[in-house]
Amino acid sequence: MTQTYRAIVIGGGVVGCSVLYHLAKAGWTDVLLIERSELTSGSSWHAAGGFHTLNGDPNVARLQAYTVGLYKELEELSGQSCGLHLTGGVMLADSAERMDFLRMTHARGRALGMQTELITPSEAQAMFPLLDPAHFVGALWDPVEGHLDPSGTTHAYAKAARVLGAQIALRNPVRELTQDPDGMWNVITEGGTYRAEHVVNAGGLWARELGRMVGIELPVLAMEHMYLLTEPMEEVATFNRDTGRELIGVIDFKGEIYTRQERDGILLGTYEKDCRPWSPLSTPWDFGHELLPPDLDRIAPSLEVGFRHFPALERAGIKQVINGPFTFAPDGNPLVGPVPGLTNYWSACAVMAGFSQGGGVGLVLANWMTTGDPGHDVFGMDVARFGDWASLRYTNAKVRENYARRFSIRFPNEELPAARPHLTTPLYDLMLRDNHAVMGDSWGLETPLWFAPSTAEAHDVPSFHRSNDFPHVGAEVRAVRESVGVTEIANFAKYEVTGPGAAAFLDRLMTNRLPKPGRMVLTPILNPQGKLIGDFTIACAAPERYFIWGSLAATKYHMRWFQAHLPTDGSAQVRALGLGLVGLSIAGPQSRAVLAALVDSDISSAAFRFMDFREMDVAGAPCLVNRITYTGDLGYELWMAPEWQHRVYLAIKQAGAGHGIRDFGMRALLSMRFEKNFPTWFAELRPIYGPIEGAMERFVAYDKPGFIGRDAALHERENGPRLRRVSLVIDADCADASADAPIWACTAHDYGTITPSQGFGAPRFDATGATLPAPHPSIQGEWRVVGWITSGGYGHHVGLSLAQGYIPAALATRPDKGLFEVEIMGQRRAAEIALDPPFDPTGSRMRS
Repeated sequence: MTQTYRAIVIGGGVVGCSVLYHLAKAGWTDVLLIERSELTSGSSWHAAGGFHTLNGDPNVARLQAYTVGLYKELEELSGQSCGLHLTGGVMLADSAERMDFLRMTHARGRALGMQTELITPSEAQAMFPLLDPAHFVGALWDPVEGHLDPSGTTHAYAKAARVLGAQIALRNPVRELTQDPDGMWNVITEGGTYRAEHVVNAGGLWARELGRMVGIELPVLAMEHMYLLTEPMEEVATFNRDTGRELIGVIDFKGEIYTRQERDGILLGTYEKDCRPWSPLSTPWDFGHELLPPDLDRIAPSLEVGFRHFPALERAGIKQVINGPFTFAPDGNPLVGPVPGLTNYWSACAVMAGFSQGGGVGLVLANWMTTGDPGHDVFGMDVARFGDWASLRYTNAKVRENYARRFSIRFPNEELPAARPHLTTPLYDLMLRDNHAVMGDSWGLETPLWFAPSTAEAHDVPSFHRSNDFPHVGAEVRAVRESVGVTEIANFAKYEVTGPGAAAFLDRLMTNRLPKPGRMVLTPILNPQGKLIGDFTIACAAPERYFIWGSLAATKYHMRWFQAHLPTDGSAQVRALGLGLVGLSIAGPQSRAVLAALVDSDISSAAFRFMDFREMDVAGAPCLVNRITYTGDLGYELWMAPEWQHRVYLAIKQAGAGHGIRDFGMRALLSMRFEKNFPTWFAELRPIYGPIEGAMERFVAYDKPGFIGRDAALHERENGPRLRRVSLVIDADCADASADAPIWACTAHDYGTITPSQGFGAPRFDATGATLPAPHPSIQGEWRVVGWITSGGYGHHVGLSLAQGYIPAALATRPDKGLFEVEIMGQRRAAEIALDPPFDPTGSRMRS
């Protein structure tokens, strides 16, 4: 008789066991984990076992903090030791640039309530005497780092899940996955067939193969990863004996290495530049508790640096070299969530930092499966963040790049080259050849960022400061504000919704009222919890035909949402148009004159009003024309089939020549959106904010019944928001605010608090071994961290350093001088709230 379960988890590594545990904890006890061999038979068993909370994405960092805090709970419930060693750790900076990076990392930690601390090389040496401080300029101390026993931790998850009622079937390979018309899954194994409402792919090294069983190609690749264990070292034993403590963990960016104590010796691992994919086309099913042949020559450059920085290691003998495969996604983050296009097929794979992230992955996936919402902002881990363009070869190239750069600095203006160009529009060659464009990667699509005077100057100089693009972006902004500019806008998501039920379908999803034919509206969409999960422009072409524009990077994310809510009677259809519809935007006070020369229609202000939509020929090419631009100026968006884009672009340039028309790129566009206080999806608008918190309430028709999230939105309106998005003018000079920088407020003002809890904490020690107090880093004197920056930049037309961020709602209408400061690379800079947009506060320019 076939056994039936609510959910079946495939894969018995740390991630699969975490998902099983969290499902059982959430009340789904009729769940089964199926493992092809024994628990930890993939990557988990040979992992180095390190864990930490710091992450470039603060939402991932929060889940890593949850993971670390979970281990004691697991031990208590399961009776299984995780072998925890909470030692703390340091990141070492060998240059001024890396020290700037650490200052920014430290600042981001403030808004998360982390107890990181900037320390000197000598202070780091006191906690790790093997290092030579002469090679470093500073370090960042994080008390919530350490290591554990990978096998013990995985079994703790499994035993805790069993205690809660879950089941585990070992030595039972999955051979096939099929789905019945009723949506139930058949999991066909060597031991028989199981049925389940939900299937979770936690296959680790075999996740790609489990995806192929259901017709998808997950963007995941295994990489060889080496670390070595030294023979016992007297220096380690002496430190342990003299201090009664274990050595801390260390990350050396220059050497691309990490170290920690392992018994009486040292574990040293590398993320070498000369990296190697493992089994890039398919994973053999008979691979298990094997290791790969070591290749010390390949990691020799890292070892040479490590031996200089840690001289005692050069004298130590090597006891063992571990080389095993780990899986990565193209950007290094996990692939989590419901797979678009499939019903109840869930991903929990590419979790390369399983002992830092496994608990968080299990938590959000269990939340998602049992309640319909992950409970956290997990877009940075969502499997839907990649499109179908993330092919096998693309994944191979980007994973290798990501691996080789794991300990490299990523500058705010740095564009990475691997697998590029990937997707291009018809204007790509012209932009590069004739216009000296510096291109960026936007969801796989080449997009012009800024335009240089010559090919020789067409490159970014990576920096945390204002860089070589600064004067050129400024010139582009001035051209738009003073006359007219043109830019490519193919990097927006485009959708078409049709059918007799189209209006009812959209009315349920969107918070705003739908536009009448020939008109557009701006509207968010909410989840049932009343949080922002999208921001769109909708145009009504006809009563049963609508066009929607949104964030390109969220295309699969939003299509998954649209398809999940389509009417079952087929009365509405939604189609992602992708590069089947490309676009150009012309903006500035002379943009109407330019467009008028190319059309045979009346586009005067009275005939073609702000937020009007029209289908018309432009330079003889059929186009969709929106009377709107993201610049906040007079302007138009022109959308066309790709075969017409080249013609329309050249016609625009010719018609605009007499007006001094200039190409402008995405960086100029973003500068102008700061001048208008416009938010953007993924930066300011995310699933952790309500519409009032995001200052989007004017686009919510609260009296419109039936839209998703309405009850929660009304609750927010009635009870008031906790946070509020604000725009800030900052007294900055050579660098502007970056995302997740802390916003400080003077404690002399009454504002309440949103500072997160102090976290776990661990002692740090001075050079004599004496314990030092660890004050909360978010409180200094009369100032306290009250919020965070979501994005920042320079407003070239208004001549101001601008940023947006979130602070307590009680402070959001306080433009007081001396109330706020924003931390930029370790320096707190005075800031004031801009209640009105610095450019055209009445909006008369874009409505003229």
